[in-house]
Amino acid sequence: MNEYQEKLKTKMDQYVHFVYDITERFPKSELYGSTSQWRRATLSIILNYLEGYARQKPLVRLNFLEISFGSLKESKYLLSFAKERRYIDSPVCEKGSELSEEIGAMLWSEIASLRKSVSI
Repeated sequence: MNEYQEKLKTKMDQYVHFVYDITERFPKSELYGSTSQWRRATLSIILNYLEGYARQKPLVRLNFLEISFGSLKESKYLLSFAKERRYIDSPVCEKGSELSEEIGAMLWSEIASLRKSVSI
């Protein structure tokens, strides 16, 4: 991984910890609902990104990066859901939104670059 990719990985790791920290305060009734789903979606972002970079074939790597991006979209919905349900307040939501937007822009750049290199 190059410096840009390492920076993206670091931001993804920060986002995972952010989600785990705030979901610890969610109602117990959400343990098997939004808490579990949000944690799994957020872990999927970084895990699919890392697995993609372990793959040698560009199209296989691209598939994993696209899965990672899809998991980010799922996670972003759960961020807004948590705010609507009043599990988190606006400043927390804004922090998560900023971080997820940065990740999304960086990840999409990686996807676009890889697509260009394989002529998709």
